[in-house]
Amino acid sequence: VLASLVLFLLGNVLCLVADSIATLIAGRVVQAVGGCAGFVVTRAILRDLYDRQQMGSMLGYLTMAMVAVPMVAPAIGGYLDLWYGWRAGFLLVAAFTFGVLIACLFVLHETNTRLQPLEGVGDMARAFGSLLRHRAFCGYAFQVGCTTGTFFAFVGGAPYVMVEVMGRPISEYGLYFMFIAVMYMAGNYISGRVSARVGIDRMIRRGTSLALAGVIVMFAITVFGALTPVTMFGAMAVISVGNGFSTPNGLAGAVSVDPSRAGTASGVAGFLQMTVGTVATYVLGLLLAGTAMPLAAVMLATTGLAFAAHRIGVRPGRDPER
Repeated sequence: VLASLVLFLLGNVLCLVADSIATLIAGRVVQAVGGCAGFVVTRAILRDLYDRQQMGSMLGYLTMAMVAVPMVAPAIGGYLDLWYGWRAGFLLVAAFTFGVLIACLFVLHETNTRLQPLEGVGDMARAFGSLLRHRAFCGYAFQVGCTTGTFFAFVGGAPYVMVEVMGRPISEYGLYFMFIAVMYMAGNYISGRVSARVGIDRMIRRGTSLALAGVIVMFAITVFGALTPVTMFGAMAVISVGNGFSTPNGLAGAVSVDPSRAGTASGVAGFLQMTVGTVATYVLGLLLAGTAMPLAAVMLATTGLAFAAHRIGVRPGRDPER
């Protein structure tokens, strides 16, 4: 975590002193590498500290914070750019990152009590292969990846549908999207409260079922020409609550199938999240042309795959841990 924070801070400093778009992009790439490393290691730390059932709750609370920040960050960044110029946003992020780094130096302690020698490329490849051959891991990881694909598809396609298909101002989309973020946070909060008691697999089944019901409604209202901002975002609100149930618990399951490889599992699961999300967004971009039907269809496909992945990969009544 400390190394990732230092790397993120260095990338931010590079953005601050950038005098060309190439340097700015390079700084953003360094930021991304540092940020992703911290994101992956954080899940592994939670797995070290909590058992499988409790981790679903803890990830629910963690995801709430991860959603809250993107809700307010664009507004803060916009005002900083207006008042002080574009570098002000990077200066604020640098100061915040430095504060987190100092806090981690004094508060964060090593949580891995099973430290192992640093793996080479070959060992890492074998670890990846071992996880991808594990049926339960694939069930959890692809469920989370496809759930993320649903969200990415909506974020990529909903602005086009609002502005080009419905003829509504983009500012209206921003207001509706805040409601979606709040509903996703609500799903994560409920997950944090009840997952340890209900169980992560039951929460995933409930979440993916709720999300699938919401996306079927969205598909139906699109087919029958009843899609409006209220109906589209209303259906997405249901999907968001379901995703709030399933995503943190799916991640908890993925990093728990082999506790000795929690960090590797977190990295692979995160890679699948970004990969499926990127593919869903790319496919949607190819299909969108004057109608909302491609958005509804892609979301139905990814949500259906998330629903199926968990049910195929994780057999009821069996402990997925080795």
